[in-house]
Amino acid sequence: MLSGVPRTVKAIDTAELIRLDAEAIAYGFNRNHGAGWLAEHAALEAVHYLRPVVVHRAGRRPEFSPHWRCMLLLAMRDGQEVFSLLDVWPASFDHLPETLDSATERAIAYRLDYGGLPTCAQWASLNT
Repeated sequence: MLSGVPRTVKAIDTAELIRLDAEAIAYGFNRNHGAGWLAEHAALEAVHYLRPVVVHRAGRRPEFSPHWRCMLLLAMRDGQEVFSLLDVWPASFDHLPETLDSATERAIAYRLDYGGLPTCAQWASLNT
């Protein structure tokens, strides 16, 4: 993990995830899911988890640089969990509430790092 990103995991609902994804699209960030994709495929009542891992600098949009590339544990409508990435504006991440205890954060971070989760692309190739 590079310095400059918080060492935390945040839980978010699907509505907040869709908002963050729309923000990533609006800001021109590379890692987003495309308009409407999450609304169609993410579990509506699920909790998803974001973990910042890299400070990303976007040369073509200096007004939105740097931002954080986050690992995302994404719950799908079919009950599967997948690994994805989402670029998040730091101020938007900071406004998300801290709701997880440290043991839960560590467990989710471990699953993201070593859990062998299928990627969003792998899931999509089998399910769409």
